[in-house]
Amino acid sequence: MQFTEQLWQDINPIYDSILAHGFVDELMAGSLSSATFQYYIQQDALYLADFSRALNQLAARATVPDHMLQFTQFAQNAILVERALHETYFSLYAIQPETVKMPACFAYTNYLLATTSLQSVAVGAAAVLPCFWIYRQVGKYIYERAVQENPYRAWIDTYAGDAFDQSVSQMLKLTDHFAELASPSERIQMQEAFRLSSRLEWYFWNDAYTQTRWLV
Repeated sequence: MQFTEQLWQDINPIYDSILAHGFVDELMAGSLSSATFQYYIQQDALYLADFSRALNQLAARATVPDHMLQFTQFAQNAILVERALHETYFSLYAIQPETVKMPACFAYTNYLLATTSLQSVAVGAAAVLPCFWIYRQVGKYIYERAVQENPYRAWIDTYAGDAFDQSVSQMLKLTDHFAELASPSERIQMQEAFRLSSRLEWYFWNDAYTQTRWLV
């Protein structure tokens, strides 16, 4: 069994909780409120900017040229997606840009930036992997089950692209490669990083659903 398969087995209950979340159900049904969707897109744009920075940190710290190139390409793709959000979906759904990260976005991005700069590249790779992998799996789940007459169909259809599939496959191979070279203690750290980021994925969806804001 590949290391990444072990990682997925460990977080499967978290993944199931994401699939069962009201945000996912209502998005598929087309009944998600516009305010909730706007919150999600606003925070996602802020998240992607820092996600790109985290990937660039891994690129700068990687010692193998191919790994540097892969992380750099991942970072560039994240910025391109962030730009597409602004140029397409902000306009299509009449969403105003947000400049303040709400609690889940703040926690998630700061965790990724800290981990990719202070921990090993292997642990950093495990920390960013859930954004690739869980996002793809949840996206496919939504795409396959969403009603056709859905006000969010244009956004849901973006999940069907092959390009992101390729990025996820590359990231999985890269993580398995790092795990093969890692010590037993480092593999435990990788597992812990993957699990925590997976939890933060759930909180990101939940913050959008509840439109959580800073209370003080």
